[in-house]
Amino acid sequence: MKLWKKFVGTATVSVLAVSLAACGEESSSGSSDSKTLVIGASNVPHAEILEHVQKEYEAKGYKLEIKKFQDYVLPNKALAEKEIDANYFQHVPYLEQQEKENKDYKFASAGGVHVEPLGVYSKKYKSLDELPKGATILTSSNVAERGRVLTFLQNEGLIKLKDGKTTDAQLKDIAENPKNIKFKTNIEASLLPQAYKNNEGDAVLINTNYAIDNGLNPLKDTIALEDESSPYVNIIVTRDGDEKDKRVTTLLDILHEKKNQDWITKEYKGAVVPVSK
Repeated sequence: MKLWKKFVGTATVSVLAVSLAACGEESSSGSSDSKTLVIGASNVPHAEILEHVQKEYEAKGYKLEIKKFQDYVLPNKALAEKEIDANYFQHVPYLEQQEKENKDYKFASAGGVHVEPLGVYSKKYKSLDELPKGATILTSSNVAERGRVLTFLQNEGLIKLKDGKTTDAQLKDIAENPKNIKFKTNIEASLLPQAYKNNEGDAVLINTNYAIDNGLNPLKDTIALEDESSPYVNIIVTRDGDEKDKRVTTLLDILHEKKNQDWITKEYKGAVVPVSK
């Protein structure tokens, strides 16, 4: 089976639990016992990466239960309500935005695992240079992603932001827009691949996990793609104070092993870039 066809089959939401005997540290989480780490994750690539290291995690004496989510809201809600011990789907800017909007969210980053390069997709044009004046670009309604989108487009030479504006930039911070690009920002991130397939707008910016979950190949189907220097590292998040839980740090140590990072690079053909921080 070709790699990219496999991604389509992962869209079904399921819960995967692997049982093993071990001992771990006690936590104030929603796990059924102190030997189990219950972690919420996006289908692709997060859950797949976790599934890949489950046997190695088992060999360390722990038990891993993966709960899959298809949106960006419920994983943090479940963590706050102690339905899960940790989640793995978001980057730091999104986490910070969520904590600002939800005062009861007291979370901490346990460490980073990978970067999913943001890509620009278009059925009408083969490069950003080809976009005509007045072109419409579709982006996620996620405000925390806005600075990332705009910084990316600035790096590609499409726009210029006000001095000092980067990941915190908003549309009002665009200083130069020579092509008078219009931005449509009211579409949920998970629906952007369908918007692209429906040929909506002139270009669509899609996060890699949603792209590959919908059968797209970021390395082949994009007209522009973020490079590995992106600061938007996907992290494992816990409730504040649980980030040093042995079950969590053990999982991160395994994920940071070179053999597993090499697997990530090979499995996703560079569309998912591992990190060790």
